Amino acid sequence: MSKSDRAKEPRPQTSGPLGIGLIGTKFMGRAHSTAWGKAAQFFDLKRQPVLQAVAGRNSDETTAFAAKWGWSSATTNWKSLLTNDAVELVDVSTPNHLHAQMAIACLEAGKHVACEKPLAGTLADAKLMVLAARAARKKGVQTFVWFNYRRCPAVALAHRLVKEGRLGRIFHVRASYLQDWGGPDTPLLWRFQSDLAGSGAHGDLNAHIIDMARFITGDEITEVVGAIEETFIKEREFIAHSADEASGKGAKVLKSSSLPSGKKSGKSTVDDAVLFLARFKQGAIASFEASRLATGNQNRNNIEINGEKGSIKFDFERMNELQWWDHTLDPKLRGWNRIMCTDATHPYASHYWPAAHPIGYEHGFISQAADTCAVVAGGSSIVPLPDFEDAFKTQCVLEAALRSARERRPVPLRELDKF
Repeated sequence: MSKSDRAKEPRPQTSGPLGIGLIGTKFMGRAHSTAWGKAAQFFDLKRQPVLQAVAGRNSDETTAFAAKWGWSSATTNWKSLLTNDAVELVDVSTPNHLHAQMAIACLEAGKHVACEKPLAGTLADAKLMVLAARAARKKGVQTFVWFNYRRCPAVALAHRLVKEGRLGRIFHVRASYLQDWGGPDTPLLWRFQSDLAGSGAHGDLNAHIIDMARFITGDEITEVVGAIEETFIKEREFIAHSADEASGKGAKVLKSSSLPSGKKSGKSTVDDAVLFLARFKQGAIASFEASRLATGNQNRNNIEINGEKGSIKFDFERMNELQWWDHTLDPKLRGWNRIMCTDATHPYASHYWPAAHPIGYEHGFISQAADTCAVVAGGSSIVPLPDFEDAFKTQCVLEAALRSARERRPVPLRELDKF
C-alpha cells in the first residue's frame, strides 16, 4: 500500500463497544460465538465485542442458537446485518461457496469482515474478495481470516523461534493434517459437494497446514512440484439432518420416497485425500498431506520444520507442546526437548491459566477474536493476523496443488496470483 493510500484511510475508532454480527450457526458458529463472548474476559480490550445479531437459515434454530450463545437478536435474513448500525464487524462462518457473496456485500456496506477458511471455494471467488477488500481498505475497513492455529501458543512460539534465527536456514517443511471421520458411513454433507465446498480434505485441512507453514517460516511457496488427489468413497447417503455438522454423526438418512427418482445416495464430488510436494522461495522443500480417511487420526494437525541450527515439531493432538531440537548444543547434550507452552513468557499463555494448566481448542479462537478487536481499535495483534490478501496466497497454493494433480505437471504460483 502506498503512503498516499494510507493517508486516505479514516482513523479507526479506538474505544467503545465493537458490535459483532455472525452468519452461520453450526460448528464454526459455536466456536466463533465462544470466542467473541469470552475475548474480553481473558484480554484487556479497548474495544470489547458485543454479540449483536446472528443470522441462520432456520428461524427456530437460529432463535434458539441466539438465546444459548448470548446473541441479542436472531434473523433468517443475513442481508439485514448490512443495514444494522449496531453491527460493525460481520463474521462469515458459512459453507465456502457463500463466502464471496456475503463478504463482498459486507465490505461494500462498510463492515469489517472476519471470514472462515479457506478464503473461498474457488480461486475466482477469492480474487473477487481480495479486490473488494482492497477497495474497502481505502475507507478504513479491514478483513480477517480464521486461521486459528496461528494462535496456539506452541505455533506462535515456533513462528518466533524462526523469526529470531534459532533454526537458521530452513531445509525441510513436512506437514500433514489427518482425520478419520470421512469413511463410507459418513453421509453426503455439504463438505462432500464441490459446488458448496470447492474441495474436500484439501481445502478443509491442507489450507490450515499451508497457512501454518507460511506463517512459521515467514516464507512463500513458489511452486507445487507434484500432487495426488483421490476420492475413495464415490457415493454417500443423503441426509435430512445431522447432529454433528462436522462429521455427520447422528444424521437422519432420508427415505427414498422423498428423494429424486427414489435415490438413497449421491456422488461425492470432492477429494478424500490430497498429497503434494512444493518449493519455497528461500530454497526449502516441503510435503503436505491431508486426509479424512487416516484411520486412528482424529484431528492430527502436524508440522515439522528442519533447519541448519535446529528443528521443531508440533502436533495439535498435543497442542500445548512444542518439540525442539537445538543443534547448536554440544553433541552430547542434543536431543528432542518438550517445551510446555503454558508459561507466561509464551505467546498468549499469560492471558489464560498458570504454567502447566493447559488450554484447549476454543482458546485459539478466543485469542484470534481478541487480536481482531485490538487491530480494529488501531492496535497490534500478538502475532500476525491473516487478512484477505494473506489468505489469498494460501488459496493459490490450494489451486496449484489441484491443477498439479489433475494435469500431472509442476505448477508455478506465478500462474495463479495475477489479477
